[in-house]
Amino acid sequence: VSDAENWFCECPKLYSGKLCQFATCDKNPCGNGATCFPKSRRDAVCLCPYGRSGILCSDAINISQPSFSGTDVFGYTSFLAYSTIPNITFYYEFRLKFQLANHHSALKENLIFFTGQKGQGLNGDDFLELGLRNGRVVYSYNLGSGTATIISKPLDLTLNIHVIHLGRYLQKGWLKVDDQKNKTVTSPGRLVGLNVFSQFYLGGYREYTPELLPKGSRFKNGFQGCIFDVQVRASMNQEFKSPGIPEGHPNSGRSVGQCKDSPCSLIKCRNGGKCIESGSSVYCDCLTGWKGAFCTETVSVCEPEHKPPHLCKQGSTCVPLPHGYTCHCPLGTTGTYCEQG
Repeated sequence: VSDAENWFCECPKLYSGKLCQFATCDKNPCGNGATCFPKSRRDAVCLCPYGRSGILCSDAINISQPSFSGTDVFGYTSFLAYSTIPNITFYYEFRLKFQLANHHSALKENLIFFTGQKGQGLNGDDFLELGLRNGRVVYSYNLGSGTATIISKPLDLTLNIHVIHLGRYLQKGWLKVDDQKNKTVTSPGRLVGLNVFSQFYLGGYREYTPELLPKGSRFKNGFQGCIFDVQVRASMNQEFKSPGIPEGHPNSGRSVGQCKDSPCSLIKCRNGGKCIESGSSVYCDCLTGWKGAFCTETVSVCEPEHKPPHLCKQGSTCVPLPHGYTCHCPLGTTGTYCEQG
């Protein structure tokens, strides 16, 4: 935007400076490989990687029963990613238990686990996924010649812990949920092998990659609650094992907490700020006029977050006074707010 001699950049949200060169996450305060997200022009939120917690993700946590927080306000899902599960082309069996965060969380379309062929330059249709839709468990797979889907009866929401057992041999799949009857399906077409190359995602997926999910898959939300005791085997006479190499160890993850733990119990937001937690990630949501990690700093009358905003015209400098502020005008402008040429 040019105003004769005085040009300036109109910056998108969360950037500042004459060339919009300042972003909150430039001087990334988050530790340990966390995802930094700009909460405002001055403050960042750290979305913690697997095994870390706290405002700056500096606290190590031990996770035996992972808890997932769904999709946070920034649009990221919490997830764990394990190495590709080997040898499940013709046969697999999975067992797992889960606990819902609340009754509403089963009514959205929540992803429990997923692995597929898309990504890494591949665009095949093969996939295997499990999720919740309208309070029912949905199990789908595609061997490359069409999708097979089994939908359970509605979950009994009075149960605290739900148990899923599912499997597939060639085209025939089956699903058993809690005490419900075993349900079966046969996939369409002629293909009999599942060829998947992606990691095994639990509870959600990395960044915004629903495009890795098959067409028509609507599991846009991450899981809300705990998923544990996940086990898999690739033949009838094998032992069940936890996914991952080494066994039970994810390659990566984000905003995954330990079931029943609350990171907000360790944090005091001041001045009316509200503690928001998303798995292991935690931050303070400050009331108007306050900022900083714990809402302890006041927003000066000249700062962009101040409500109402100051009226100094672009190119002039806002200078705080004991009561109010004044505008320092660049050459060639005058007036209270430097609004006159």
